[in-house]
Amino acid sequence: MTPGLLVAAVVLVPLGTAAATALAARQPGAQRALSFLGWTLFALCTLGLLVQTAHGPAIHLAFGNWGLPMGIGFTVDRLAAVLLVLAALMGAAALLFEASAAGAGARGPTVLPLMHGLLAGVAGAFATADLFNLYVWFEVMLVCALGLLAAGARRDQLDATLRYLGMNLVGTVLLLLAIGLWYGATGALAYPALHHAAVQLDPALRTGLVAALGLALLLKAAAFPLAAWMPAAYPALPAASLALIGGLLSKVAVYALLRLGGEVFAPLPESLLDGLGWVAVATMVTGVLGAAYHWDLRRILVFHSVSQVGYILLALALGSGAGAMAAVFYILHHSVVKAGLYLVAGTVGARWGSHDLRHLGGLAVAAPGLAAVFALLALSLIGIPPLTGFWAKLLVLQATFAQGRWVWGAAALAVSVLTLYSMMKIWIEAFWKPRPGEELEPANSAVAAAPWWPAWLALGSLAALSLGFGLWPQDLIGFLQAATATYGRP
Repeated sequence: MTPGLLVAAVVLVPLGTAAATALAARQPGAQRALSFLGWTLFALCTLGLLVQTAHGPAIHLAFGNWGLPMGIGFTVDRLAAVLLVLAALMGAAALLFEASAAGAGARGPTVLPLMHGLLAGVAGAFATADLFNLYVWFEVMLVCALGLLAAGARRDQLDATLRYLGMNLVGTVLLLLAIGLWYGATGALAYPALHHAAVQLDPALRTGLVAALGLALLLKAAAFPLAAWMPAAYPALPAASLALIGGLLSKVAVYALLRLGGEVFAPLPESLLDGLGWVAVATMVTGVLGAAYHWDLRRILVFHSVSQVGYILLALALGSGAGAMAAVFYILHHSVVKAGLYLVAGTVGARWGSHDLRHLGGLAVAAPGLAAVFALLALSLIGIPPLTGFWAKLLVLQATFAQGRWVWGAAALAVSVLTLYSMMKIWIEAFWKPRPGEELEPANSAVAAAPWWPAWLALGSLAALSLGFGLWPQDLIGFLQAATATYGRP
């Protein structure tokens, strides 16, 4: 397959898979087979792009051979390629878990089509080289996420759907307005044309337009003070959908901030970078405080997702190549670890019928394998060596202290301590202490007797990735340094 076809395939394959699985909705076996076939093709395409770009130039594609400014342009470089592979990995984990006994309670005819539609939106956002088409792919992700939230039709899911819809519609309107303002000011939407036009604008106008676009993306990334929608909506998702959405969607918004701020509109004004840094600190602190307050396992993990987005934004706020590289490393680390933790929570809920830590206990004895996976992923989230979380936080802190941002760095260290508290609370309450009251028994004997190997394969693979890249981080760090070499200040 030619490089151009590979670029097109990362969007066309998941879209085609979504259509095929929707047509096979009344035949669950055929639907699942089509789903895994489609994912396999998608994964092979992403790996092909990674190989093509690892030691070569970026791959450009204009659909229909239309030139700028009319053509829809895609560009896949090393940065986009590694994130496309991440999307395939998150898709594999979610699809495996959904196919296991742990995901049996959340199955429905629309779930698989919506998952593949979501993958198409994520892939399009990673590959696009056009500002308006970035908005289009965000809308694809929004529609599919809303469908996955409402798929079970429970009262809490419908309530979460309305909350998610309300806040994200605000973000959508802001994003569309900002894009319209940029088009009105420059007459361009393609990234290269925008870059050349932006440097010719009046500095005050350019700063205002960048701030408007950044505000919309910060809302979609769940940054302070616009993060309330995430913990209000995400806990209602089934575990497989939560792992896919929680592992990818906020990272797409952060990637857009990185791509636009570090490439299209670079160099960014210092005032905007300073403001982003303080937003990052507030996001880290408020997220981890929310996690420390709650007792619902899913809600704790979602609040930690908010907090960890703050670390990535902090790296971006440095405006340096080292900060950009640290941000991408953190995206990869956090997506893998947090998806794994969401699946651990889903396994606990499926087997023992509760996510409330006060009603759990004794899981270290009842499920020692699950306890080991949780411990490894939790230690990585905290930042304990030699796991990926240690390197991710070290890279962010090194870049932060190198610029003399002592308050920002101190806040990041303090948040790590509170993260340790939250993870210890989960370990003590759910895994270590005896279960209060009755003996620990599975909530559903039919579920407990069903095959679990797909869920274990997903959990084991995510844990192994965190451990493997933590033990041998050099190649990944070197690759990301090359991928972000042109971003920000040296």
